Amino acid sequence: MFGEELYKIKAVILGHAVADALGVPVEFCSREELDENPVETMEGDGTYPYPAGAWSDDTSMTLCALDVLAEGELDWTEIMLNFARWLTDGKYSSVDVCFDVGRTCKDAIINCIVNEIPAVESGGISERSNGNGSLMRILPFILYTEFVDCDEEPMDIIHKASAMTHAHERSKVGCGIYSFIIRRLLKSQNVESVFEGLRDAEEYYRNFTQFSHYKRLLDPDFKNLDRSEIKSSGYVVDTLEAAVWCLLNTDSYRECVLKAVNLGEDTDTVAAVAGGLAGALYGYDAIPSEWLETLMKREFIEDMCERAHCQWFM
Repeated sequence: MFGEELYKIKAVILGHAVADALGVPVEFCSREELDENPVETMEGDGTYPYPAGAWSDDTSMTLCALDVLAEGELDWTEIMLNFARWLTDGKYSSVDVCFDVGRTCKDAIINCIVNEIPAVESGGISERSNGNGSLMRILPFILYTEFVDCDEEPMDIIHKASAMTHAHERSKVGCGIYSFIIRRLLKSQNVESVFEGLRDAEEYYRNFTQFSHYKRLLDPDFKNLDRSEIKSSGYVVDTLEAAVWCLLNTDSYRECVLKAVNLGEDTDTVAAVAGGLAGALYGYDAIPSEWLETLMKREFIEDMCERAHCQWFM
């Protein structure tokens, strides 16, 4: 259908976007509510008055970054300007309006655009600034550092990307762990790659104090945790744990992202993070065609992926 590298780029980005759209209509619903009426396919309305296939800030901010990186240049200021264009004008939104933005992300955009703080220094630094707002949009930077020869060390780029909105070390480490897993999955599409990525992260972050917050991921019995022990809140640690747990406890893209959505609470982001993992593991063709056909502005997203591929592999 298309080259191997483009196949991987689309699998990850569309895997993220489709899962985001699945979660949007039930964002903030409790686990108990979804146990009674689980999400089984792409739906519309619900939490927000938008049709099936609408995606939220997770995908919007991802595309803000990818649109710049697709030109082959890491321009932090231009990425932040795109965040602002999305926030104020609805650019990069599925419905041409910004309808879902986290407080920490909004504050960081204002810090840079209004207060003229450098883009990579705009993010919140307090312990309370450890939501999942940088994890949910980190995929373009992971792909860029995987496929493009960069002057900077890849993990420095990942950490700076997080710091644009979430500058606390815990958020940076969460993005880094996710990066190590995605990189391994891109190289070898099997579940063992997840554990290899976690071992890579453990080696890299062994002297980072905040890595201890993710220690459950390294437990050999993590996969076997009961669903009741998995939280699906907007806290970065909870989101990463939930996404990895869903991947390890399912056998297909469809099963993984539906399991993530039906955990409840921050349904769009937990599903989007899981969707990126599942896309990398199972590939583009594993994303249900009916979901891809329902996804709003699918051509816009796919064209951006193709432009990135052309620039990165020209």
